[in-house]
This record gives sequence, structure tokens and C-alpha cells, in this order.
Amino acid sequence: MCGLDPAEALWFDAHCLVVRAEIPGIGHFCRVVWRAHVQEMTDLNRLEQHHLLDVVLAVETVLRAALRPTKMNIASLGNQVPHLHWHVIPRFFDDPFFPDSVWTAPHRAPRGRETLSEDALRVRLHEMLRLLPKLPL
Repeated sequence: MCGLDPAEALWFDAHCLVVRAEIPGIGHFCRVVWRAHVQEMTDLNRLEQHHLLDVVLAVETVLRAALRPTKMNIASLGNQVPHLHWHVIPRFFDDPFFPDSVWTAPHRAPRGRETLSEDALRVRLHEMLRLLPKLPL
């Protein structure tokens, strides 16, 4: 994740970026990635921790407002990719995995799900995240 190109991100600043990802049967979701290589939240100082969580919560707010999911899942695992990042995943009662994790076996066949276009998501994220205070370098 250290090599993610900020130009391909939905949003980025000097410290983190937001990228779009997809899980079959779920549709699109977002990952919030800390740009410097660290593994855990406690590797960040308190200002950095708050900044990262502010970005995660802003992404959740945008996805909730746009998609009206049944539930939002926010996860920071890093077991396979030991680089600090958060998954922000809208969940729906009829998705293949609900009510379990998206990383479990599906319970039902996937259904087509309407998603937010990448351009619309980018615009909404920029509107929300421009309000964040700047974190010193």
C-alpha cells in the first residue's frame, strides 16, 4: 500500500488517501490508507490518529448518505497487508454475506446493487473532507 498512486485516489492529503475497492456481491466500498508505512494505529501520534479517524468517519458519512445501507462496517485488519488502512463497507440485509463479515462464506446469491459513480463519490468526499483541519507535516 506504500506504492498507491495518489493520482488514482478519490481523495488524498499529505498523510492519507481514500481509494475505491470492490467485493463481489457487495459492490464498491472505500479504503482509507495511511501513506507512511506503519502497521498499527498506535504507531501514529494523537494528532495523526485523530486525523485518520476523521477521514474514516467522513467516508462513512458520505457512503451512508448516498447509499442508505442497513449497516456500515469499519474494519482495520492488516493481517495480510501489514500497512495501516481501514475498510469502510456499506452493508445491506440482502447482501450475500449479511449479517456476517464480508470475508466469510456467502449465505445467498449476490444481487445487483446500485453504486455511487466514482465521480459522484469523489465530489462528495472532497466536499466533506475540505472541512477537515490541516494536519501539520
